[in-house]
Amino acid sequence: MALTQVTTDVIANNTISSSDLNPNIYFPGRNRIINGAMEIDQRNAGASVTPVPLEYQIDRWRYLASQTSKITMGQNQGSVTPPTGFTNYLGVTSSSAYSVLAADFFGYQQFVEGFNCADLGWGTANAQPVTVSFWVRSSLTGTFGGSIQNNGSSRSYPFAYTISVANTWEYKTITISGDTTGTWLTNNGRGLNLFFGLGVGSTHSGTAGSWSGSDFRSATGATSVVGTNGATFYITGVQLEAGSVATSFERRQYGQELALCQRYFQIANMCCTDYGPSGYSVEQRTPFVTEMRASPTAAQGSTGSTLHFNSSSNTLTVADLRHAYATATSASTGSYSSRFLNWQFSAEL
Repeated sequence: MALTQVTTDVIANNTISSSDLNPNIYFPGRNRIINGAMEIDQRNAGASVTPVPLEYQIDRWRYLASQTSKITMGQNQGSVTPPTGFTNYLGVTSSSAYSVLAADFFGYQQFVEGFNCADLGWGTANAQPVTVSFWVRSSLTGTFGGSIQNNGSSRSYPFAYTISVANTWEYKTITISGDTTGTWLTNNGRGLNLFFGLGVGSTHSGTAGSWSGSDFRSATGATSVVGTNGATFYITGVQLEAGSVATSFERRQYGQELALCQRYFQIANMCCTDYGPSGYSVEQRTPFVTEMRASPTAAQGSTGSTLHFNSSSNTLTVADLRHAYATATSASTGSYSSRFLNWQFSAEL
């Protein structure tokens, strides 16, 4: 049966609402945010941490701050019940009552790859609006803020939203007009930056609801979470989609969400084994589980069992977007040698 006939029959039987006619509801990939439900946490496995500025915590979410040691954060930190339909959230707790200075900023962000938002047409006369939606909960009430920025922060759109009741999940939607000026990357670079403020000084705060050529990361007058000792802030269900209407949160299978995250960060376990003379270098070629966004940087994690290998013999060469090579040097002659290595690969934006 043709789709038009099915649609006509369903409408005639009153089985859907008018909102169901929004074509974006049926468009896979409409949510440009990855891990918006905070399900994937490859680095910390749900543990709460005191984040280092510019480091990623829950997958795809980076902590941005001008001062250190002001918050703790983690997946499901605080052990509150998530909103209906969700099992995870990003939790933040303030570690002190810090008075934000004019040039200070605290918050977390996600960079959307240019390939994933090129169709918005930002920077042209055909720029489309977007709608940001999310569930949020805080021990504080009042006006909160964030922003959308381009690569280089030369174009900014500060936005504001209100938390009305303390310690209660509330659903928020914010529609943002498309920017017809500025430079917006459409390649594998930073296409746009979605930032949620936890305390932003006047230098980086601007009037909510309009585009600016300044580096604004929040709305003027927004509540400072870091300004109250023990204050909490939780968020989940973050969605950024084309159009002026917020649709229901796009749910992807766990494996799909993990694979999307692994384009930017993944952990590989590599084992070098061989039989040979002392000083013999053994190489192990390992494919990435998915092609990475760019040639990744590598950091060695834990070292597992070692037999007849030099303790400092580990080297790693990232060959391309799909493979890496690990080598280790034998320390024993005529013996089977093995070394288990754990590597973290990052191609974050």
